[in-house]
Amino acid sequence: MMLPVLLAFVLFLMALPRARGSSRARHRIRAMVRQHPKLNAQHQAGEGTGTTTEAMPGSSPLHYSGNSPAFGSDLLNKSLGLIGRSWAMLFASGGFRVKLYDIEQQQVTGALDTIRKEMKLLEQSGALKGSLGAEEQLALISGCSDLREAVEGTVHIQECVPENLELKQQLFAQLDQIVDGNVVLSSSSSCLLPSKLFAGLVHVRQCLVAHPVNPPYHVPLVELVPHPETAPATMDRTYALMRQIGQSPVRILKEVDGFALNRLQYALIGEAWRLVEAGIVSPGDLDLVMSDGLGLRYAFIGPLETMHLNAEGMLSYCDRYREGMKRVLKTFGPIPEFSGAVAEKVHQAMCVKVPDDPEHLAARREWRDGCLMRLAKLKGQVQPP
Repeated sequence: MMLPVLLAFVLFLMALPRARGSSRARHRIRAMVRQHPKLNAQHQAGEGTGTTTEAMPGSSPLHYSGNSPAFGSDLLNKSLGLIGRSWAMLFASGGFRVKLYDIEQQQVTGALDTIRKEMKLLEQSGALKGSLGAEEQLALISGCSDLREAVEGTVHIQECVPENLELKQQLFAQLDQIVDGNVVLSSSSSCLLPSKLFAGLVHVRQCLVAHPVNPPYHVPLVELVPHPETAPATMDRTYALMRQIGQSPVRILKEVDGFALNRLQYALIGEAWRLVEAGIVSPGDLDLVMSDGLGLRYAFIGPLETMHLNAEGMLSYCDRYREGMKRVLKTFGPIPEFSGAVAEKVHQAMCVKVPDDPEHLAARREWRDGCLMRLAKLKGQVQPP
């Protein structure tokens, strides 16, 4: 039985000739992108800089012009889908016309109202992305309640419904019946495998996962994960689009549960939990190990480059430290349950730092997002030699 379409929004994006890029919620949003014909004219006339991606068979190449800074998340963290609203704001910041879709018009209206508030706050704080002002970007975002009308002419669809495999499969099956061969079908899933998400679709070569990182407004990474049958052109086009709107896409060369980011994150969380459970370190001090230790350098260089720089190159590091690394890794314990007395202990420690009522949590998230915004600006100013 098909679930109703009302469980998802849709966003359309159409680049405007004037917009040369510079620079838990109810995840009800899918993003649909279509290119304005004048964008090609800009590129061919040499306005700005850009990349050309191979289009789907039978279609023309797509030209994405301009360079955008890292786009981000929301500051209010209200309902109607943080990730979906963030995609809408991101595409608008890159000069694309955005259309939200939902079968319930009140949901579209609510999302538009929330986006307006968020963009105004971003502009007031000097954190709005792109070369256009808030009102100009807001003018690019509208809504509709007719799915077929929304899909017509679209070249990219970004799904952002809750992390539920059956729901996502039903939505993509519905879209598969009405899209043509020139549209990319993309999911924002954080760990569901593309081979399961897109199983049985006619347009499977046009499917992939584009997983953003929360909060997307200030954390630009996007993991691009192909289905085993995804066409190279699909990856290339999506990679170019993400770069055009200021994101930092990475190619996951083949699917694996959790992709790359969550596999690294869960490995870290697992060992952090084991250290607290064993009484080796307190929850507060554990967080300091990351925020005042590893996190500072990992904000600029990754673990592999850290190894490379902490010796006379990678091979030198492995020669020096391989036995120590292997010895320590052998002591890692079983997978934690993340429940019971340890969960209560960690919860109490976190509540001392940040009480778990909505007001304190919202204030802390806003502080976090402000820190990430300033860090993103710093990273943009500090270029490696």
